[in-house]
Amino acid sequence: MNKNKKFNTAITLESGAKLLDLSTPIVMGILNLTNDSFFDGGKHNSENNALKQTEKLLEEGATIIDIGAYSSRPNARHISADEEWQRLENNLKNINNEFPSAILSIDTFRSVIARRAIEAGGDLINDISAGELDDKMFDIIAQLKVPYIIMHMKGTPQNMQDNPQYDCIEDEVKIYFEKKVNQLNEKGVIDIIIDPGFGFGKTLEHNYQLLNRLEHLHALKLPLLAGVSRKSMIYKPLGTDAEHALNGTSVIHTMCLDKGVSILRAHDVREAIECVKLTNFAKTNL
Repeated sequence: MNKNKKFNTAITLESGAKLLDLSTPIVMGILNLTNDSFFDGGKHNSENNALKQTEKLLEEGATIIDIGAYSSRPNARHISADEEWQRLENNLKNINNEFPSAILSIDTFRSVIARRAIEAGGDLINDISAGELDDKMFDIIAQLKVPYIIMHMKGTPQNMQDNPQYDCIEDEVKIYFEKKVNQLNEKGVIDIIIDPGFGFGKTLEHNYQLLNRLEHLHALKLPLLAGVSRKSMIYKPLGTDAEHALNGTSVIHTMCLDKGVSILRAHDVREAIECVKLTNFAKTNL
């Protein structure tokens, strides 16, 4: 399998001889190797369970598996790079061996983890901090020559929900990404995906303001990723919890697709795929 994948402007991802066209949205399945993630922490952090969950996500239609070993929920416990790698190393090798054609995304903000993970079989890096929490990350991405997901977040997972404020959230997020993309381009990094960071340093109102104006980010001419699956922005207005937020997630996924999102990051891949299929079917029958 070719581990040097390329994002070509905003529409394609190359995986060996297979070309994935992002003009049709795809789904990224979430694999948490943590014990304290907000929805499924502790369910998949054993090696056997991680393999079973990966198989399930792929069978349901996931194009990418996003593997995370550091919990980024609000007020999550901060762990060391050594502990993050200890959780990740064997699972990543096992998954890569068992599913060699799968595209594996590594959810980390640490450059040392990014390098180790790509060398161990990962394919792209998903950085919640867009280099803010590790000033070596951009240089490492440039050296590794892999696609790079950058997300908008205010602060850290430990303090990001401590009274976040914006004058105009869509403008601030757009300017933030313009700066980051320019910095990456100067280092020769062009295979970039942007994630507006729903729930990361944003109130409930901020999340919906950003959702309603999501199309403003298309000015950057890069693929958009939406990570809204089972988050509080869905279950709080419904007066429920993450466990009962699947239907609401599908509603918001559909709204994101209507706004031109290319990648849905989801716990529930089958349902996200149905959102993609129905949205595409509706568009072809206008």
